[in-house]
Amino acid sequence: MSMVHESKGSHYAVIFSSQRTEGDNGYGIMAEKMDQLASQQPGFLGVESVRDTSGYGITISYWDSLEAISNWKKNQAHQVAQQKGINDWYQNYSVKICKVEREYIK
Repeated sequence: MSMVHESKGSHYAVIFSSQRTEGDNGYGIMAEKMDQLASQQPGFLGVESVRDTSGYGITISYWDSLEAISNWKKNQAHQVAQQKGINDWYQNYSVKICKVEREYIK
C-alpha cells in the first residue's frame, strides 16, 4: 500500500470500493499499468489500496482538483480499464468523490 503525499490545504479523494470476480483475468497487470499511468497525470497526489482474501477491496486516489479527477476519468487507457472492470473484473463496485478538508499524518 502506498501513502498519499502530505498536502497543504484541501484536496479530493476518489474512493473506489469493489468486489472482484473469480480469477485474475489480466487484472493484476492492468492494475499496475493504471497505477503507473495515474501517477503521471496532472493533479495526482497519491493512492492507497487494500484487498482482502474474499476479493473485496478499496482503492483511494487523491487529486488536487475536481478537474484532475474528470480528466483521469476521461483518459482513453483508463476508459478501456473501466470497461474491462465492468465486463470482467468486478461483481459490483461503487465510486465516491469526497473533498478532504484536513489531513493528519503521524
